[in-house]
Amino acid sequence: MLETLIVMLVKIGVVFGALLLTVAYMTWIERKVIADIQVRLGPTRVGPYGLLQPIADGLKLMFKEDLIPSQVDRAIFLLAPSLSIIPAFIAFAVIPFGDSTTLFGLLSRPVPLHITDIDVGVLFVFGAASLGVYGIVLAGWSSNNKYSLLGGLRSSAQLISYELPMGLSVVGVLLLVGSLSLVDIVKAQAGVAWWFGILPVPNWFLFSQPLGFCIYFCCALAETNRAPFDLPEAETELVAGFHTEYSSMKFAMFFMAEYANMITVAALATTLFLGGWLGPIAPSPVWFLGKVFLLLFLFIWFRATLPRFRYDQLMNFGWKRLLPLALLNTAITAIVAVRG
Repeated sequence: MLETLIVMLVKIGVVFGALLLTVAYMTWIERKVIADIQVRLGPTRVGPYGLLQPIADGLKLMFKEDLIPSQVDRAIFLLAPSLSIIPAFIAFAVIPFGDSTTLFGLLSRPVPLHITDIDVGVLFVFGAASLGVYGIVLAGWSSNNKYSLLGGLRSSAQLISYELPMGLSVVGVLLLVGSLSLVDIVKAQAGVAWWFGILPVPNWFLFSQPLGFCIYFCCALAETNRAPFDLPEAETELVAGFHTEYSSMKFAMFFMAEYANMITVAALATTLFLGGWLGPIAPSPVWFLGKVFLLLFLFIWFRATLPRFRYDQLMNFGWKRLLPLALLNTAITAIVAVRG
């Protein structure tokens, strides 16, 4: 019992610490990748290759003056950043990042590399991730600023528009597996599938659900307010949107929440469509992290290359394109699953 408790606390600490470290260095990776795409250098001054830049940025934000405008709803204004960042970290509690380990024989029995596995893991992740928008909406409303309010309203409308096709995009996977457990979904992707009886490919749902993956990825960009769906911030229109009035660590918390949500949706996509931790030779966490960082690279690449949607285009794309395609994918998968 004591060993189980210690192992659980260690896993929580490792996952939480890894998330915070990844969030910090995603800022460095994004700036470097965008700089390379735009033929610039990016961060170079602080540490070798600018590797200490995230630490410098964190220290700067910690020591910045914490400004609170006089006419804000103070309680909600202070609470909103926490409501935005906490769900992003909670969602990671059920995502498996590896198979199991004995730590080179140090443990008496294999320990699964996930904090917990519940029968409704997919629903838990979607439910926890959807709570983050409350922090954004409350931040916009409580700031007593028209730009912040517009950013918060845009975020809530965007969530309603894209959460429905996002949920439908994974129904095909659930129909094929017959379980909502993320561990079961990864295990169902083990082995090799044969295309036309001659071409071996991994048995990932990316290959049997390509439309579902594309819909999920587009909706994930919208859910995390990333370009070309960054309408809630839209610097050219709304200054900084919902966090216009925030400074110091409260601004940093919104910044961290965005990157934490990116990591969460990328990890969920890896679990649902890319075989999770499955892969040859290398340890299972290495495969999981490699797939997650590949998807995060796509997030950054999209930001560097795609222009922002107009608001009417954003709504039309969600309701008139993604939703019908998600329903079509679900119907086709259901027919195939019944006949198979």
